[in-house]
This record gives sequence, structure tokens and C-alpha cells, in this order.
Amino acid sequence: MSKHAEQSVQRVIESIYRNIGEPITIDDMARTAMFSKFHFARIFQRTTGVSPGRFLSAVRLQEAKKLLLSTSLSVADISHQVGYSSVGTFSSRFKRSVGLSPTVYRELGGHTPRIHADSRRFGARTAVLTGNVLPPRHAKEQGPVFLGLFPDIILEGAPVRCAVLEEPGPFRLENVPEGDWYLLVQSVMSGDEEILGDEPPTVAAHGPITVRPGMTLGPLDVRLHPMRAIDPPSLLALLDVRREALTAVAS
Repeated sequence: MSKHAEQSVQRVIESIYRNIGEPITIDDMARTAMFSKFHFARIFQRTTGVSPGRFLSAVRLQEAKKLLLSTSLSVADISHQVGYSSVGTFSSRFKRSVGLSPTVYRELGGHTPRIHADSRRFGARTAVLTGNVLPPRHAKEQGPVFLGLFPDIILEGAPVRCAVLEEPGPFRLENVPEGDWYLLVQSVMSGDEEILGDEPPTVAAHGPITVRPGMTLGPLDVRLHPMRAIDPPSLLALLDVRREALTAVAS
């Protein structure tokens, strides 16, 4: 990916954040990038790993998470402020992606006591994935690390398998179902575990990983890096929580 193309995508993402409450179409984004619509869609997908529409939707929900914790605005007001015309549509998408309804997310202060892996809809669950989460280069001490297997590169909804580490290090995921999965990892700086902390989370992604019954995959090394503008937002309520509340269930 050329430097010019990446800068164009970053310019579009900055525009999304500035105009989050406005109707934004792919034509609008392509004009901001100064590419044709079809060329823009290709370079955006190649740069971020997701389509422009999915990235926009993720940013809207990410901003809603922040507003729920930092303001007293009603859910209806927040839904309109981040660009939704229907409160019902906003609430259903929020719950599907974050794992909690907007009201419960606010009541719990952005915490979630448990993360449930999705054990439905899959075939054989006999594979094993091992590896090592590496800390960012030149990084401060890291806090807890969440890692999970997801159907695509946005960290949202229920993972098919997941684990929580006290800090970067070795991991082992057992009973992994067959399929094609992305390994997504997120951490936060030690002492800054809340969603509104000063330091950005550190993230990593690897995939797709093709899993077949009975396979043992790895060891796979993934290195955390500070979240960039081009990284899709992390939506699932997990390391937006305080360390003492963090528990994962992968059953």
C-alpha cells in the first residue's frame, strides 16, 4: 500500500470522526480521498481490513460507548448524535457488537463481568491454537491482555474461543472449532484500564487462520502495537473494564 493511499484513507477516517452525526456515504468518503468510488473502496479495504461502511458503523458505536460513559445524554440523544435515525436500530446493533445494551453498558460503567464464547453453530471443536503475545516495542509495562478468535477483523460480538492473560506472554486456546478465524488481541497500559484513559489500547491481529478438526496450530507470535487511526475500533466490552472485574469464559 502506497504512502499516498494510506494518507488518503487516514484523511477519510479523520473526516468520519469530525462528522460522525451526519449522513456519510461511500461517495462522500471517495470525494474526501480524491479517488473514484470503486478504487477508494479497494484501497480502504486493503488498508484497514474492512469495508468503508463497516468501519463507519464501528466508529459510530465506538463514539457511542464514550458518550455513554462521559455524558448524561439519553440513549436516544446519543444514537442521534452518532448518526442513527432509529433508536431501536442503534440499540440492537450496540448490543450485538458490544455484548451489552447501551443502558446496561452505562449502568456497569463500561465493565463486563464475563465474556462468553459462542459455542453454537459450529462443527468439530477439537483443534488447538498456541502462541505468544509479544509486548509493543519500546513499550511501558502492559496491563491485562484479551485474545479471541472472531469471524472477521473487527473485535465485536462473541468470540468462538477466548482467553485473558495478566500480561503479554504465551497462550493456548483449546477446543477451537473448525473454520476461518481472525486472532484479535487487545491490551491497555497498566494503571489505565478504563475506556477513558489517557493511553490508547494496544492491539494485534492475525488471520485468517484456517482451522480443521484435530489440528494443532502454532506456536504463533503476535506483537501488540498502539492502536492507529486505520485500525478498526474494538467494540466488544472487554478491556474497557477495570482489571479487577476482568474474567473470561471460553466454553
